[in-house]
Formats: sequence, structure tokens, C-alpha cells
Amino acid sequence: MDSHQYILLIYQVPSQPSAARVGIWRELKRTGALYLQQSVCILPHTEPLLATLEKVCERVSELGGSYHLFPLNNLPEEEEQKIIDGFLAQSNLQYDEIIENCQVNFTKEIEFETFRQNFTYAEAEEIRQELDKIRRWYERTVERDWFGAARRDEALQSIEQCEKLLEEFEEKVFLKQEADESHGVPPEEKKRLHPRRLERRSDTHR
Repeated sequence: MDSHQYILLIYQVPSQPSAARVGIWRELKRTGALYLQQSVCILPHTEPLLATLEKVCERVSELGGSYHLFPLNNLPEEEEQKIIDGFLAQSNLQYDEIIENCQVNFTKEIEFETFRQNFTYAEAEEIRQELDKIRRWYERTVERDWFGAARRDEALQSIEQCEKLLEEFEEKVFLKQEADESHGVPPEEKKRLHPRRLERRSDTHR
């Protein structure tokens, strides 16, 4: 196994205000840091990640805390494998959440709107925005997937399946809108046939 270089951050911030402590944790997790224990995390040693950690350290100091930032080189193979396994598990967890979001939430949304025959451009556009959010989520996860987690390809396949479902839904929207225009369906009738999503959802939760 090739040896990698890492950066180890050990920090301490005052317990109050708790929002500041949570903010540091959130920023480090967003960067992709792997927590080894509370307030101890590690990242691959790259210039962009080092710059990010240095900014976090500045924030720690501003909050009245303290930190130690260490380079880690030539780790024992067993210890490095533990670190790599931790990063892989962290990435796979993100991919699993993306897969679940695609297969459960997104797919059921398409099925529900199809069942309701709610073939409007506004609905298709809103679902498209949801798919764009999933794609951005995937892209951020890939950026932090430094060791090639196994679930990456399956997550991408799930997104591609969502794209296919959405294209099929958009085709139905196009055909429905074309038919409405051909038959001169008045706007108030279209509104009655296709109530706003928020109204529908409030009805389903009553």
C-alpha cells in the first residue's frame, strides 16, 4: 500500500456558546475531515485542505480556544489502513444516503405526481431542481472521496435512473400541455386539475 501524508488537528474551544463549537465541527465535516475522537480529526495533506484547516484554526483562536496542527508522514501500515477505512466508511455512508434519497424520496415523488396526473411545467421544474440538488450533493461527496469508496458508482447509477424517470415525466408534461393548448383548456380549469403542491401536501397531512 502506498503511504499517504495527512494533517492532524487537535483543538479545544469553550463550551459556550455552543453554536460556535458546533460551527467548527460543521465546517470540518463539510471539508471531509475524519474524526478520530472528540475534537481530534484528520485530513489528507493537500495545499487546499491545509489552507482550509488554517482558517478553521484562526476561527478557533478567535473563539478563545487552542489547537495543534501536525503533519503526519510514514504511518505504520496498520494505522494508515485504519484511517483509510474510516474515510471509505464516511464516503460510503454519504453515497448510501444519496441512493436512498433517489430510490425512495425522488422515485416516490415521480410516482405520486404521475398518479395524480399532475403533468404541469411548474411541477416538472420543481422536480428538476430536486434532482439538481442531489447531483450537487453527489459532486461534493466525490470531492471528499479521496480513496474511491465502493458505493460511488451505485450512487451515480441511482442518479442516472432518476434522470431517466424525470425525462419520462417531462415527456408526459409536454404531451399534456400540448393537448391542453390544442383543446383550449382555460387557465382556471388547469388550476383546478393541477392544484399547487403545497396545497396537496397539506391535504395529505390532515
